[in-house]
Amino acid sequence: MELVNGRPENEEGRLDKEIRVYDLLDSLGVKYQRIDHEAAMTMEACEEIDRTLSEGEENGVAICKNLFLCNRQATDFYLLLIPGDKPFKTKYLSAQIGSSRLSFAKPEYMEKYLDITPGSVSIMGLMNDHEKKVQLLIDEDVLKDEYFGCHPCINTSSLKIRTKDLVEKIIPAMGHDPKIVKL
Repeated sequence: MELVNGRPENEEGRLDKEIRVYDLLDSLGVKYQRIDHEAAMTMEACEEIDRTLSEGEENGVAICKNLFLCNRQATDFYLLLIPGDKPFKTKYLSAQIGSSRLSFAKPEYMEKYLDITPGSVSIMGLMNDHEKKVQLLIDEDVLKDEYFGCHPCINTSSLKIRTKDLVEKIIPAMGHDPKIVKL
């Protein structure tokens, strides 16, 4: 695995949704680094990727769990960013957002609203949520690191982005106001 700057030189064989992520980042003037790898379906599989993204960084890169949640009626949807090593307890989140009975949303909703499949969930999918059906929730600890890591809507590449750029450029461009939570 090799950490490279910017988008792939050869985009052949890459999905449109991945290319749209690079187009968005480039249009915003966001500098990023990328690593291509085998499909990463679990947090454990991300450990080697994390080490490569963190090379040369004193504090590493915040690789977080991206949880796609919904209420019992499947009428309210949430994308929660939480540190990968932090346990998730629904009762603490439910109290902060005023929505009880949270559970993982079905894959078809993930594809419908974010154009993402399980294992590829990423904040970058919010660029595909044109109807603003998904509320972005960010655990406060995610914002403490200098760098943020995420998938470009597929789980065979990972990106390293400055957290400041995520908050000040990328999220506003996607039109989703985040709610900061403490878990």
